[in-house]
Amino acid sequence: MKRRKHPLLRILLLLVLLAAVAYAGIVGYVCISEGSVLKEVPTTENYDAIIVLGAQVTPDGTPSVQLGWRLDAAYSAWQQKAVPVVVCGAQGKDEPMTEAEAMSMYLTEKGVPETDILKDPDSFNTNQNLRNAASLLKELPGIQKVLIVTSDYHVPRAMALAQDLGFDACGMGSPCKPEYWIKNHAREALAWCKYWGKKYLHLPLE
Repeated sequence: MKRRKHPLLRILLLLVLLAAVAYAGIVGYVCISEGSVLKEVPTTENYDAIIVLGAQVTPDGTPSVQLGWRLDAAYSAWQQKAVPVVVCGAQGKDEPMTEAEAMSMYLTEKGVPETDILKDPDSFNTNQNLRNAASLLKELPGIQKVLIVTSDYHVPRAMALAQDLGFDACGMGSPCKPEYWIKNHAREALAWCKYWGKKYLHLPLE
């Protein structure tokens, strides 16, 4: 005679299934949002400043591959229109310097004048990146529109956070390594859950 599953176990399994379906849906949302945003190619009329979001710096002080691609995209935008560039990122435990400092060095070596670069060496996440960038740009006249440069999967959420802070923002995405595609998009789906939790449920998440 077959033993019937305990009702609580059945409920638990159903909840797990629903959570998995919901999470898969959010990953799909990330991919669709990414494709939609990246179709819109910014023109020089779309930005008065560029904000580059930080990523890992290697032990020798050079940008990681992903960060280098972000900086190359930002440099390309700066060549089109020489505007102030904000580089964002604090120093992680395994980094020899702040991400902002490494980013600044990389851009100056490519030809961006130091006078065009503003450094935020204190931020540890996207929200802090953008808040600190906003504070730096408030000191400059005529900054109404910003171009946010980050990895492609990260652009939609970065733009949403920027718009919450009152930016008139557009985005430019740099590629990420194909072997990290699943990891990056899965993690970004969790980051969206956190964003919605803070914005709509006012959860005390950092």
